Order: sequence, then structure tokens, then C-alpha cells
Amino acid sequence: MNTEPAFVIVTGMSGAGRSTAAKALEDLGWFVIDNLPPGLLFAMAEEAGKVKLAADKVAAVVDVRSLAFTTDLNAAIEELEGRGVRVRVVFLEASDEGLVRRFENVRRPHPLQGEGRLVDGIARERGILREVRANADLVIDTSSLNVHELRSKIVNFFGGEDRPGLRLNVVSFGFKYGLPVDADLVVDCRFLPNPHWVPDLRPMNGLDAPVRDYVLGQPGAKEFLDAYEEVLQVIAAGYAREGKSYATLAVGCTGGKHRSVAMAEQVAGRLRDRGMEVQVSHRDVGRE
Repeated sequence: MNTEPAFVIVTGMSGAGRSTAAKALEDLGWFVIDNLPPGLLFAMAEEAGKVKLAADKVAAVVDVRSLAFTTDLNAAIEELEGRGVRVRVVFLEASDEGLVRRFENVRRPHPLQGEGRLVDGIARERGILREVRANADLVIDTSSLNVHELRSKIVNFFGGEDRPGLRLNVVSFGFKYGLPVDADLVVDCRFLPNPHWVPDLRPMNGLDAPVRDYVLGQPGAKEFLDAYEEVLQVIAAGYAREGKSYATLAVGCTGGKHRSVAMAEQVAGRLRDRGMEVQVSHRDVGRE
């Protein structure tokens, strides 16, 4: 079964990077239309030949300014899929703090702000988009990403659509800084001893060989990796059957510096050895 997207809808929070994502898709050779009302999605797909030519790369950027956004978008997706068009929804997310900072930097009001405050517009938009986010195939948190990093993520996800199978993003993080909002799966490595309490290892991180060797040498580390590798194979196969092409695995420890980094690298390496396409990032390294 072909699991690759035939038609991509890019949506999400205002200020979270929709325009950057759209430009990245255009640079990859996609046909992209910006700010398209949901009611015109099928007309666009039909005009582009998407109903019959599912191999084409076509994307539409849809924002919250359309009236009755959620209902219209869901109805449009149902119509497209009912006509045989495979649809994938990419949702761009960001924290309230990050969105406020971005709007203040460009000195623009939020599209739903009205006469209220900027945070009021953000809260209203988040409420309207709640169902859309919940049903999205891929959620990308851009809170800590610059435009180049976001573009790199889009290129990684969509730059090789001829390659089948699940694309997995493995990200290490620190629980004390909060869960990654775009995580599909979460692993807790706090069952392993913390290198933070070893004076020689404290300044290092999980990319350094002494920390890696310390973490992997602990009782339970190898057993966990062996077992979880098999679990991920089952999950990946299930995702493929359900048509899910992208997933984010978050690997956490207390500060996101030692254990989670070492274990994330190990998980990614094992999955690559099995032929899976994997990218790795370490969200909280350098944060302390």
C-alpha cells in the first residue's frame, strides 16, 4: 500500500511558520497555494489534476481566518478522501511565549486579536484549532526553531517522497523543561543512574564517549534498548498500515543532557540499521 501523501495541507498557529514551511515545499518542487479557503481545496486538487494524478506534489496553506474554519476544513478533507485523494495535514505549533515574541518583533497584531490583547487572539485561535491539531498527521513544534531549522525539518520530512516507510524524528529532552508538544511516543530514561552526580561527567553530555559508556553500562540499559527496538518495529508496522508516514519519539531524562541524549542516539542508530529513516535532535542540550 502506498503510504506517501498525495495532497498536503499546511496549517497551524499564526506566527508558527506556515509561510516558511510553504516556501520550503516550493523549493522542493511542490505546487503550493497560500491562504486557500477550505471550501476551495477540492477545486484546487481537481484543477491540479490531483484526483487522477496522485503522484504530483501539491500543498495548500490554510489559516484560521476562514469562517467556520474547523468545520470547513474537516468537510473539505472528507470530500477529498471520498474522491480518492490521499490527504495529510501538517500542523505548526508554538508556545504562547514564542508567538508573542514573534508578533512583537514584526509589530503586527494577531489576526484574531480584535480590540483585545495579543494573548487573547492567540488563546482564541488555539481553541478554534484544537480539533484540527488533534487530527493532524504531523505536528511540528517551532518554539525553539529558527527559519533555517524549520526549513530543514520540512526538507527532511518531504524531500524524499519516493522513499517508502515511516520517517521517525527522535528528540531528547528534559522533563523539567516540559514534554515536547509534538511527541507521538515518549520514553522515560530516569530509571538509569544520573551522570549529573558523577563529578567528572557532569560538564559533559550524552554525545561524549565517557557519558555514553557510563549510561550504556548501567544495569537495564541494554535490556531496555533491545526490548524497545522490537516494540518500535511493531509500532512502525502499525503506523504504516494506518497510513501514518511521520512520527516523533521523545526520549527524556531529568535535564535532557546525559541519559536521554545517549539513549536517543542509540535508539536512532539501531533503527537506522534496520533500514528506517531517522533524524535526531537534542532539544535541551546546552540549556543549563
